[in-house]
Amino acid sequence: MSESEAEPTARRSPVTAALPVLLLAVAALCLWAASRMTWVRVDSFDGLGEARTTALDGGTWAAATTPLALALLAAIAASFAVRGWALRVVALLVAVVAVAAIVPAVTLLTSNVDDDRAGRLAELPDRADVTSTAVSTTPALLVIVGGVAALAAAILLLRKASVAAGLSSKYAAPAARRDDAVKRRESNEPPSQRVLWDALDAGDDPTDDDRPDDVRGDQDGPGPVTGT
Repeated sequence: MSESEAEPTARRSPVTAALPVLLLAVAALCLWAASRMTWVRVDSFDGLGEARTTALDGGTWAAATTPLALALLAAIAASFAVRGWALRVVALLVAVVAVAAIVPAVTLLTSNVDDDRAGRLAELPDRADVTSTAVSTTPALLVIVGGVAALAAAILLLRKASVAAGLSSKYAAPAARRDDAVKRRESNEPPSQRVLWDALDAGDDPTDDDRPDDVRGDQDGPGPVTGT
């Protein structure tokens, strides 16, 4: 693929540019919703009164869920405000947040509930014993979905930073392109496709050898100029 053909593919459509933000918003919403749902139900009996059932929501069982959701919202604002290496840092932080959210959810689904921890979080009196626990899978699965969405957003943010860096370096060195054009003319090398496209964009015929040298030299520069 020629350089002129590759440039349009580097331009990001509005939908593609908004995708990381959308994924971050979905991830934050999933984590926030899960933090309001019941994760574990604890049945206990103290030997005196009736049996007691305590519902532990995500904010209690996985206390970091709400702060992590807020961190993802902050990442949305940061994705608009930073570029380059700073955007890469944001992407890495989003990935860390995603992993930190997924781990307790996966642990809850794949292992037995610790009765001692459940009793402490339920704030049971010392004389009470935990008789049984029940796990609700829905909030844990919701957190996993949000974590996966956040990981996907992190990958897209890294790609966005890489593409932006590539385009910036490409257009940030016009002097280097002029030097390359001069070397091509001195060595009688045929003009590159980029030079030909620049000339055509300027309304000039790059195959016209009757043009003055200064016009032909300018056509090899960083951008189109008006022919004489």
